[in-house]
Amino acid sequence: MNEALSRAESLIRTIPDYPEAGVLFRDITPLLADAAALRTVIHALVEPFAGEFHVVAGVEARGFLLAGAVAMDAGAGLVPIRKAGKLPRPAASVDYALEYGTATIEAHDDIRDGMRVLLVDDVLATGGTLVAAHALVERLGGTVVGTAVLMELEALGGRTLVGDVHAVFTA
Repeated sequence: MNEALSRAESLIRTIPDYPEAGVLFRDITPLLADAAALRTVIHALVEPFAGEFHVVAGVEARGFLLAGAVAMDAGAGLVPIRKAGKLPRPAASVDYALEYGTATIEAHDDIRDGMRVLLVDDVLATGGTLVAAHALVERLGGTVVGTAVLMELEALGGRTLVGDVHAVFTA
């Protein structure tokens, strides 16, 4: 890993027992606040997929922050994938399982037939949200050309569900 990426990674804080006991939360806000580090990780997120996509789909909520910057860097559009009830005109939704229940994500019809989509999120943990995001893009007629995350938490095994994922950092 190059020096700039190592420096960017060092800015990610691990907060124990948040939001509940036993969870190690990855706080990316110090990285986001550092312009050079943010630029470094945005380039690292988009680089393997340059020229392959029309639009970036960012997964709520921290994924929006990264996806917006990736879209600007790549000269592409941005489509938010949101939790249920947050969009005024959802065109499609997908339900998915969580450890403690179910959740739903939605998107507008801004992803159309034949659009090539790069999915971006902050962390790949168990993979449920990203699997649902893949299904949502496909339901809208798009094709997922790649999935990019800032950090993969390898011990949680999300890659086994999601498949090929480009992770800038692993923990």
